[in-house]
Amino acid sequence: MGEIDQRAEVREFLSSRRARITPEQAGLPAYGGNRRVKGLRREEVALLAGVSIDYYVRMERGNLAGASDSVLDALSRALRLDEAEREHLFALARAAHPDARRRPTATTVRPAVQQVLDAISDAPAWVRNGRHDIVAMNRLGRALYAPVLADPRRPANTTRFVYLDPAAREFFVDWDRIANDAAAMLRLEAGRNPHDRALIELVGELSTRSEVFRRRWASHDVQYHRSGQKRLRHPVVGQLDLNFESMELPSEPGLTLNVYTAAAGTPTADALKMLASWAATQDFAQPEQTGC
Repeated sequence: MGEIDQRAEVREFLSSRRARITPEQAGLPAYGGNRRVKGLRREEVALLAGVSIDYYVRMERGNLAGASDSVLDALSRALRLDEAEREHLFALARAAHPDARRRPTATTVRPAVQQVLDAISDAPAWVRNGRHDIVAMNRLGRALYAPVLADPRRPANTTRFVYLDPAAREFFVDWDRIANDAAAMLRLEAGRNPHDRALIELVGELSTRSEVFRRRWASHDVQYHRSGQKRLRHPVVGQLDLNFESMELPSEPGLTLNVYTAAAGTPTADALKMLASWAATQDFAQPEQTGC
């Protein structure tokens, strides 16, 4: 994959969102009979968004350059976009601007951020960038993600692990959901930073080597990953039912802090203590030595 075709991205995203909405859902008469398109017609989207048919057709053909925020908001409402999808639409419009520039992607953290990670001693914690490279971890994070770090390639990348390492299906109890989330999050980042060469190469590698990734990438789904539960099957301490919180770092644009916890008195809390004891016996490489 040499470059991301921005016009194709816009075209396929808008057409896929249009296809999932029926006239009845949009409050429009269906008129009966056979419809030649799945979901809404282009003229119906134009009507709902309050723009001319010709203007909407130009947008769906990939031309978002010059589209105002008010038009994008109206289109978001017409297509019933959720928060992540709306952000993605706006990102695609920004990328269509002639002055759009590549945003650098961080692969390291400042020493102060590493100090914060190291101060979190009772919970696995790590920092990732938008393309899912692990850029820093605390000791318990390295112990938890030992299967991910087993591949010597650096920086370690969680989405590459999910799709290309057979160990991932054993490590992630809910592998199918994790794989879907990973592709949707990566698609969101591709909208934000379409000129990131390493991201383009990663998507190309995954598309070439994983049919499952190709299918999920082609869906054009996007998704946030802010909080929730994650079930892992760790090779040393067994199954862990963890809560996670993902927090963007305002002082480090593009980087996200992930912290995993378990409620006190639960089997997972006890397993995390066991993991910490095991981690204390391991000679884990430091992030600056591994590049992760």
